[in-house]
Amino acid sequence: MQTISIGVSSLKASRLAYGCWRIAGTSDKSAAENETNGRAAVRAAFDAGYTFFDNANIYGRGEAERILGDVVRDTPGMRDQIVVTTKCGVRHAGDPEPSSPHRWDFSGDYIVEQCEASLKRLRMEAIDIFMLHRPDYLADPQEIASAFTRLRDAGKVRWFGVSNFRPTLVTALQVVCPMPLIVHQVEISLARLNVFDDGTLDQCLVEKITPMAWSPLAGGLIGGGARRLLSWQKQYQPDKFLPVLEEVASARGVSRTVIALAWLLRHPSGIVPIVGSNNPERIRDAARAVEITLTREEWYRLLTAARGEPLP
Repeated sequence: MQTISIGVSSLKASRLAYGCWRIAGTSDKSAAENETNGRAAVRAAFDAGYTFFDNANIYGRGEAERILGDVVRDTPGMRDQIVVTTKCGVRHAGDPEPSSPHRWDFSGDYIVEQCEASLKRLRMEAIDIFMLHRPDYLADPQEIASAFTRLRDAGKVRWFGVSNFRPTLVTALQVVCPMPLIVHQVEISLARLNVFDDGTLDQCLVEKITPMAWSPLAGGLIGGGARRLLSWQKQYQPDKFLPVLEEVASARGVSRTVIALAWLLRHPSGIVPIVGSNNPERIRDAARAVEITLTREEWYRLLTAARGEPLP
């Protein structure tokens, strides 16, 4: 698979990332079945050329990190060939007290503590890219920068990034951080277009931050494999652009998934779509997106259909 340089770092990884959110499985399957399916998905992604693996400490409450770490441990040479990201900052209700609400937490000690816990589950000495998951309203950029420095100086994290931030908060953090933020992970798809207008992608271009697109298929709605939609994704209306997507895919001789991902790849900011399927066949099919370069006319046909109205 084609590779891309990540931000201003020395890291290079596959043009598509593999997202580990689902590899911990679902409650309707046994632990053994979930483990088998999760490991098979990670191996299928690696075999298909994915060298960018995205994770988070809340995925399966740590199980996704453990499964990825186990596969890497059991696959000779894999660790040297891949870039691993994980995230922290989301705290579940009841942690640490029964009355504690679901919230976001960027306090310095918590960032360091969660990084160390992720390293243990991943069975790794260092995380390639460590991200803050959701924008804590009490975020103190100086405190975050101090925690990042502690982790970098201890050799536990190589590079840093953020996820789901407002552009202004990215700036506030970058101003005081002694190291560059190299990725910004946000939701981007034909069903979620706001980053094209809210300054997120413009900032990525200016600051040379690599945008990573989570849910690039709108939870599977675009590719036809939706199973675990998030609450707001249930409100998406892909029917308005699916006929055009189907036309372009048919003309190109590929699946809707491939075209939807190629649409993201066409943007000059270097968007890295995160493929999250657990189905090896779909993982392999998605990899074909790197072979497609949409014309400007195809790209804008899809954008117009996704908007549901002509451009002004």
